[in-house]
Amino acid sequence: MNSGANISGSIRRRLTLQLLGIAAVLAALLFVMVMTYAKQVAEESQDNILSASATSILDSAAIQSGEVTVDIPYSALSMLGNVSDDRVFYRVVVNGKYLTGYESLPIAKASKGQDSHRFITSHYLGESIRMVSATRRLSNASGPVEVTVSVAQTLKRQRETLERISANAAYLGFGFFIAAAVLGVLTAQSAVRPVQTLANSVSKRGPQDLRAVQAPVPGEMAPLVVALNRFMARLKKSLTRSEEFIAEAAHRIRTPLAVLRTQAEIALRRVERPENRAALKEMIRAIDESSRAAGQLLDHAMVSFRTDHLEVKDINLLDLAEETLERLRPLAEMQDKTLSLHGDEPPPISGDAILIQNALSNILDNAIKYAPKGEDVQVIVTHEDDWVVLSVYDQGPGFAPEDIDQLTERFSRGKNAEDTVGSGLGLTIAEEVTQAHGGHLKLSNRTNVRGACVSFYFPQS
Repeated sequence: MNSGANISGSIRRRLTLQLLGIAAVLAALLFVMVMTYAKQVAEESQDNILSASATSILDSAAIQSGEVTVDIPYSALSMLGNVSDDRVFYRVVVNGKYLTGYESLPIAKASKGQDSHRFITSHYLGESIRMVSATRRLSNASGPVEVTVSVAQTLKRQRETLERISANAAYLGFGFFIAAAVLGVLTAQSAVRPVQTLANSVSKRGPQDLRAVQAPVPGEMAPLVVALNRFMARLKKSLTRSEEFIAEAAHRIRTPLAVLRTQAEIALRRVERPENRAALKEMIRAIDESSRAAGQLLDHAMVSFRTDHLEVKDINLLDLAEETLERLRPLAEMQDKTLSLHGDEPPPISGDAILIQNALSNILDNAIKYAPKGEDVQVIVTHEDDWVVLSVYDQGPGFAPEDIDQLTERFSRGKNAEDTVGSGLGLTIAEEVTQAHGGHLKLSNRTNVRGACVSFYFPQS
């Protein structure tokens, strides 16, 4: 999948984890905010009722016959009892002296900035309480009288309410986290989708398609697309130059060698001394070897180049073989050899006609060289299962059994070919072309007669 890419983490995974982390923090903040607000509202509600109860008791305080009397209104305590099942405590103090109520109930002391109603949270008789203390001044003949009322209520109901709110807030926070997590995953996938779209757009192209990428991408990916397009433009220019160089090199190497061989043959006809004729024959052989090696090296370079950039189309192997044989028939006839083609109409294959023809030409050239004079080189096209098979049969010395597995390696020549001009690239070219088309090459010796067989196996379209 990565094709050797240096992978360092995953943008999708990193973005997803970051969004999940943010969602978790927001869910926790939501829970804290809800609980803080709920506690504040619960305390304010209880404080308002406590304050109203204390005020009601203070309003009932009066001086009769010089004595302070407090008639506790029923409503003052019933308003607390009706709200919940919490216990209610009260205490009335006149000028610091206990008058009525729970004598041990503390009085909330006023702190700086507090008004006449002082609220505290404390413990009384083993329970947590919320308490308010309020003071009122009355006028008496003997002087002012200060009446202080403390009213307290346990926090059981408030605690139960906060627990219910806490559970609901937890469900809300968890639901928020799940929703945010799903949105985070979708967002991460959406964020990396343009990268996948771009990758698919490039990977679906054919080997020859080096056009600039036109797929719509976000602005953040524009530098990547620009760099990719520039690279493809440079690659296209480089490939064009390489193809032109191979063609030019083939022309410039083969032409002088052909001229040199012609001149050597002319000189051979004019020379009479045996030692000079032997030298010229050796020169002609060396020229043939150089020409053959140069030609096959250039063919191999062209094959190596085109196998990565196949120009694929439907090919009829029978027609292609006929065309190739027509081109090589004059060469065979000059050596008193014949070329024949056999086979029924095969299914088409998908491939690069130039490469397949080049590979077949190299194998036929070898067969013509190794076949004895007057013999026939046969090309047979058959159909085996899902394969279209193109086989070349000669009547030469065949392959040495110990050499067959190594003959497709570059510059490898068998023992039976040591006295024949060659470079050891013909079978290499044939195998590389066959493999580039998803097929394979098979080398064997003929069973009933002398000679070798080279078979190209191509998958049918």
